[in-house]
Amino acid sequence: MSEPSTTPGEGFHPHLHDAPGSPAATPLRSRLHHVRADALDGDTAQTGGMRRFGAISGRTVGSEKLWMGQTHVAPSTASSDHHHGESETAIHVVSGHPEFVFLDDSGEEPEEIRLRTSPGDYVFVPPFVPHREENPDPAEEAVVVIARSTQEAIVVNLPGLHVFRPDLTD
Repeated sequence: MSEPSTTPGEGFHPHLHDAPGSPAATPLRSRLHHVRADALDGDTAQTGGMRRFGAISGRTVGSEKLWMGQTHVAPSTASSDHHHGESETAIHVVSGHPEFVFLDDSGEEPEEIRLRTSPGDYVFVPPFVPHREENPDPAEEAVVVIARSTQEAIVVNLPGLHVFRPDLTD
């Protein structure tokens, strides 16, 4: 252990020698990456009513099969209806009590389903399933961490919710 450890809040890879005259920089995919909480990327696909921040992506760390970041939903706010294309999406609720809304057609008529969550809960969103996030709390922002199976945040905004039928092509 001759190299000092990375200290949270210090610069990007402070233990790697990137100074002029040092050996060639290590390729992105041969080292670990530390993305500080204050260095999240706000230049990512967005949906009305919420704000997404990228942490792990092809652009930030060179990932090829994964995107990860945070979403913030303001108090008393609902996002626009949307889906995430071919991405599988996993959501971990950090704070607040966001609700995830989609249409289910397993009954006679399509029915709006609301998944009411709490901190520590997880939600899985399959590819192409239209949904929206809502934060009914009038005072507290809802914050979730998101991981997607594609390297970038795919967001397809929709005019409304509809039932996803994987056997039909668009």
